[in-house]
Amino acid sequence: MKKDTKPELTEQEKQLFGELMPEELAEIVESGINRRHFLKLMSLSAAGLLANHFLGAEQLFARSYEPPLSEFANAAIENGVNLSLKVNNSAKQLMVDSRMTLLDTLRERLQLTGSKKGCDHGQCGACTVIVNGERVLSCLTLAATCQGKSVTTIEGLAVGSELHPMQSAFLKHDGFQCGFCTPGQICSAVALVKEAKDGQASYVTADVRKALPATLSEEEIRERMSGNICRCGAYPNIVAAIKEVQSGKLVAQQFLFAGNLTE
Repeated sequence: MKKDTKPELTEQEKQLFGELMPEELAEIVESGINRRHFLKLMSLSAAGLLANHFLGAEQLFARSYEPPLSEFANAAIENGVNLSLKVNNSAKQLMVDSRMTLLDTLRERLQLTGSKKGCDHGQCGACTVIVNGERVLSCLTLAATCQGKSVTTIEGLAVGSELHPMQSAFLKHDGFQCGFCTPGQICSAVALVKEAKDGQASYVTADVRKALPATLSEEEIRERMSGNICRCGAYPNIVAAIKEVQSGKLVAQQFLFAGNLTE
């Protein structure tokens, strides 16, 4: 199997790690970014130490990464089926158990761990990904049913160092706290915008015979996002982020940084 090469760090990224994590820099340059490095950066972010390095960190986290396929012995797979699909615009061919879910395939076989396993019963929405332009719960979707289809996960939304507009809006409006549900929230929100553009009605749409307004109401957004649960309760900020992207108009932030507060 061809071994994928790790993405090279830019000079800006090297400077970011050199200033924030100098003791880790040599290892990162040599072996690439791993989970431990990412978690350390997240802890620095939580402590407010990334504020002066936000642009560099944002571009770093937006970078796409092409992980290697997990080494699985096909002989050890029961009820194996050959699967060909496109994941984040990259063609994939692998053998999976016919009972394996799309979520487990993404996480365990393709090492795309952005999609989270929350309830594993299709009730929380943390595993939401986009299949052929439609949002699906990957924990309830068999991988074998995705033969020939195109799958987009949270890792595939950014283009190089440029964040998807929905990702940028979630950052602007602080649409996450612990971040566990955020990949599913963002994928669901991206699909929601497409659904509204296509004129798909929801349970709270007043008149399904009329075209949807250019800007969805907050009630519409809440209804359409009701399948995505945020245990931290960041719903107002999530709605604001989606409203800004869906309407194309700026929405005022609903919070103030400490430096903006006045006595």
